[in-house]
Amino acid sequence: MRRFAALAAALGVAATLAAGPALADNRPPIVDPGALPAGDPAAPPGKTERPGNAACYSTQQGGDGPSVPPTQRTLDLDRAWQFSRGAGQVVAVIDTGVSPHPRLPNLTPLGDFVAAGGDGSEDCDAHGTVVAGIIGASQLPDQGFSGVAPEARLLSIRQTSALYQEEGAGRNKGPDDMPDGYGKVSALASAVRRAADAGATVINISLVACPTEKPESREFAALGAAVRYAALERDAVIVTSAGNTDACKSSNPGLDPLDPGADPWTRVTSYVAPAWFDQYVLSVGSIDAAGAPSAFTVPGPWVGVAAPGENVVSLDARAGGTSNGKYTNQGQYTAYSGTSFAAPYVSGVAALVRARFPELSSAEVIRRIQATAHAPAEGWNPYVGYGTVDPVAALTNEVPAALPAKIPAAAVSVQLAVPAPAPAPDDTARNVALIGTAVIVAAGVLGYLASFPIRRRFGVHEDAT
Repeated sequence: MRRFAALAAALGVAATLAAGPALADNRPPIVDPGALPAGDPAAPPGKTERPGNAACYSTQQGGDGPSVPPTQRTLDLDRAWQFSRGAGQVVAVIDTGVSPHPRLPNLTPLGDFVAAGGDGSEDCDAHGTVVAGIIGASQLPDQGFSGVAPEARLLSIRQTSALYQEEGAGRNKGPDDMPDGYGKVSALASAVRRAADAGATVINISLVACPTEKPESREFAALGAAVRYAALERDAVIVTSAGNTDACKSSNPGLDPLDPGADPWTRVTSYVAPAWFDQYVLSVGSIDAAGAPSAFTVPGPWVGVAAPGENVVSLDARAGGTSNGKYTNQGQYTAYSGTSFAAPYVSGVAALVRARFPELSSAEVIRRIQATAHAPAEGWNPYVGYGTVDPVAALTNEVPAALPAKIPAAAVSVQLAVPAPAPAPDDTARNVALIGTAVIVAAGVLGYLASFPIRRRFGVHEDAT
């Protein structure tokens, strides 16, 4: 069984298999609906433990007050909320659990695939609560931070944690060693099924597995069947993170400078799941404050859009306010950054769109979000997909019936029209003015000279007598 990594939160070890050469046939196989797992009961696939030295991560408070966090400000949510606030939508958060919080009044725990007897309301990793806050934290009059869809309902399913491990795994560990982390692909498949059956209209998955060989195991077949079931049979919009380079260490190559229009599926070296099941999910990359792809975001042919994912502010899993980072049990501070936190912005937008356009299918919602994003120069690229998500445009713009394929558009040489030469200047007015001035000046000089008397001497001649 492969472990999951909840990105940007050091949640376990990403799946790492023996590296092999990139294959041309890197797309997922046709999904077998018969591999669909049950969503019940919500229990770990095996016995787990949280060692006594694995205390829950502490958090850094920050972001309280009337100032709107920069990541939220770039989305212009005040304008978007004139059209929709997500009312009537149910967003499932499959993550590390979501702690109860006064600004999550519509939160319902839905199960725990990490700890036996849990219900999804414990978040030792301080990750799932941050994700949930970005999606649906309620508004307060004196607080600038708010969730993207503050009127949506939230469901919490815990599927992974860095602070748990399989029972007995600590026998050969020292007292200061950290747990292995826990999170099974099979449990993720069951969690997706459980969320869909509970009526989730949007499912946020801010975690990935990153095998370096094509994942063809029974567990990945079940995951493919689960996302297909949720998207097609339950009409849920599934939003996933694109992956971070710290967890997906092999990453993927970006554009080939010698062949930028090449099919990106031929260059896959790290299979990021569930984003790999591109037909059924919307995968989200991260951008920085300047709008450029984050250095940690994993490129891939499955990336659909991008959203802010650096230095995020959200709800505090340990207190009633907001937080901008956390501390590991070794005292290391980590700001909330990663594609894990870019994805919930898009999940919030999906909830806004579903509330405003209830007639749209999940596939049509995804197309609307992609078609209204701020596209890169190539139209699409493996870092930001079709571009940075734009909530206002997603709620107001008309969209085409179909989108171009996820292949960068080739550079086009266009001959710009050569401007006609400028006409010769018309100096008539100037010349007339100059001539008229010269005439006036000459007349003035002549008049001045004529004002003096002309004296002529006459000679007198006398005749001699």
